[in-house]
Amino acid sequence: MPTENLSELLGRVSENSTTKIDDLVGDFGQLREKLRVDGERIQRDVEDYRALSEQVMQLTKTISESVEKVRTSVVRPTTERD
Repeated sequence: MPTENLSELLGRVSENSTTKIDDLVGDFGQLREKLRVDGERIQRDVEDYRALSEQVMQLTKTISESVEKVRTSVVRPTTERD
């Protein structure tokens, strides 16, 4: 096999490998960006859930206090009659 053919063959193999590696590096870059964006979205979702959960807890407390006031006002007059 002449040296020129071997050199040409090695050049093609090297170029093909380099192209594949470059493609993989680009794919990994896109995956890294997707993970970053998804991570930020998940952090926002968790914060939104936390805020909503706090609001529900406050609403539950308010309702519970209101029910207790109504219960107390209904029970008290009945007790005073006896």
